[in-house]
Amino acid sequence: MVEEGALLWEPTPEVVKNAKVSRYMEWLGRSGDYGSLWQWSVDAPAEFWTSLWDYFGVVGERGDGPVISGTMPGAEWFTGSTLNYAANALRRAASDPDRPAVVFRDETGGRRTLTLGELAEEVARVRTGLAGLGVGRGDRVAAYAPNVPETLVAFLATASLGAIWSSCSPDFGAPSVIDRFTQIEPKVLIAVDGYDYNGKRFDRTEVVRDIAAKLPTLVAQVWMATSRGTGGAPAASGVPDAGQTPSESGGRTLSWAELRDETGPLAFEPVPFGHPLWIVYSSGTTGLPKPIVHGHGGIVLEHLKALSFHQDLGEEDVFFWYTTTGWMMWNYLIGGLLVGATVILYDGSATHPGTDVLWRLAAEEKVTYFGTGAPYLIASMKAGLRPSGLTALRGLGSTGSPLPPEGFTWVHDALPEVQLGSFSGGTDVCTGFVGAVPLLPVRAGVIPCRCLGARVESFDPSGTPVVGEVGELVLTAPMPSMPVMFWNDPDGARYRESYFADYPGVWRHGDWIKILPDGGSVIYGRSDSTLNRGGVRMGTSEFYRVVERFDEIADSLVIDTGQLGQDGRLLLYVTMAEGAVLSDELITDLRRALREGLSPRHVPNEIIEVPGIPRTLSGKKLEVPIRKILLGVPPEKAANLDSMANPEVLSHFAPLTE
Repeated sequence: MVEEGALLWEPTPEVVKNAKVSRYMEWLGRSGDYGSLWQWSVDAPAEFWTSLWDYFGVVGERGDGPVISGTMPGAEWFTGSTLNYAANALRRAASDPDRPAVVFRDETGGRRTLTLGELAEEVARVRTGLAGLGVGRGDRVAAYAPNVPETLVAFLATASLGAIWSSCSPDFGAPSVIDRFTQIEPKVLIAVDGYDYNGKRFDRTEVVRDIAAKLPTLVAQVWMATSRGTGGAPAASGVPDAGQTPSESGGRTLSWAELRDETGPLAFEPVPFGHPLWIVYSSGTTGLPKPIVHGHGGIVLEHLKALSFHQDLGEEDVFFWYTTTGWMMWNYLIGGLLVGATVILYDGSATHPGTDVLWRLAAEEKVTYFGTGAPYLIASMKAGLRPSGLTALRGLGSTGSPLPPEGFTWVHDALPEVQLGSFSGGTDVCTGFVGAVPLLPVRAGVIPCRCLGARVESFDPSGTPVVGEVGELVLTAPMPSMPVMFWNDPDGARYRESYFADYPGVWRHGDWIKILPDGGSVIYGRSDSTLNRGGVRMGTSEFYRVVERFDEIADSLVIDTGQLGQDGRLLLYVTMAEGAVLSDELITDLRRALREGLSPRHVPNEIIEVPGIPRTLSGKKLEVPIRKILLGVPPEKAANLDSMANPEVLSHFAPLTE
């Protein structure tokens, strides 16, 4: 058993001296340690965030309005300022066109590269194509596409027009995608006809047909027809084979080649600081997925800060994070362009043909910063891997779920010279609240610091800040990358309910955290009932919509037991309709429906029959209390029996055993 807090890594004087955050402190003319810098960043937010604009030389026009006005949940930043994300991401293209910008790899053996000049040219072409379809400022472009260069190009082209981007990974089933995209009413759908995963080819033509049929606002569908062994490059036609062409619904159909057929100028629409950049999705326990809107300026400043100061990335770096386009880490990964890094895009399984596939990729591409989800590190540990050939690697990032002390220790033992950075944040802000910094040591199971500009605290149930105790992770001051709004939430009611219902004026994130006296922290998993599988958060309501379509199922309850860096078990409890039987055939059908309707990550480990689903007197399912019971909390402490409609069913939910 690894002791939490055991010292694993310390920065050398050379690391501290050369750290980008040290250079920033010198530029500021500030002395002191990281703790004093963090304190200043949250005590003087206007001065801190303004300094970032100046230090990084953000491309844009900073207005003379206030840096910050109002308070959460209505805080506004840099009033009167204009900029464009794509202009900042491609700022080096004119002066250094031959610099490597993108390296793409896939599990079929394909490899492609783009220089900054080539990337800028592709963006200009696709920008011209989108504009020709009528896409302009404020329009939505939706993508059902894998992590390939074309997806990145399409995003940058969309952003350059002042249009709004949104993407889902092609392993999402049609219902999940439709739930997301119908809310935002896209003008253009960019979709792939299939993808490769775990050595298999998955055709998505019919799925795209289903999605497009539910999007009446489409004026065009753009098809990327990829072929195996081509490095994910679109085929010449880019349109599905004869007999599989989409229906007339969804507007004009064209190929990727046709979209990029005409060259045009690379221009960037100046937009206000808070103008919508993209829409990402995160779910609570009821209703449709929340369409979270982030602004150009907030993301530019936040990602410049996080990538440069906390992960120490710059123009000399090769940056990789294992992700899909359905996870906010894709948005974070491509932010590497903002700091001048070369970004590695990978499409495929992390464990095919073997668990070491990502480590081999990192060695071959001379990756300097390697990021992944905590479960992959645990899988590597359990497989007894000792990655080799990582001569360029100096940083390793972990996120998606808390990494346990054993995971920290494995990384240190396998890669003793590499700094491990465990980060915790979320889709809601597209960054980390707590993480690592090159100035601080790494201890087993402990996240070294609260990130600059993030006033993170731990609240007890009464809303009192606590240190050294587990409490609710909250932010008591705003950050620029907080959502500018939820889509279709004109009065902000859904936004306020999502984060500010428990502590007025304070952001409650939904994680358990213990803040240590030295500013480090330990994350203990979700404090709500959102499903977090492999870093992809999904609300239980989406799960129930699939399960309860079955006539044989009268009621259901899903519980994610993940905690302390382990994905845990996903348990589905079902109450059968009268006369129905939970047969092997029905279990197979349920698993298939969840795989196809949600994603492979959301197939339950067990499906268990119970006589009734615990509900409150008002009819709400007791998801959080049941999760606590499964993790060992006595039922009388986990649930208020007097508020239950059927307390007798609690006896069927016993604590989990190994």
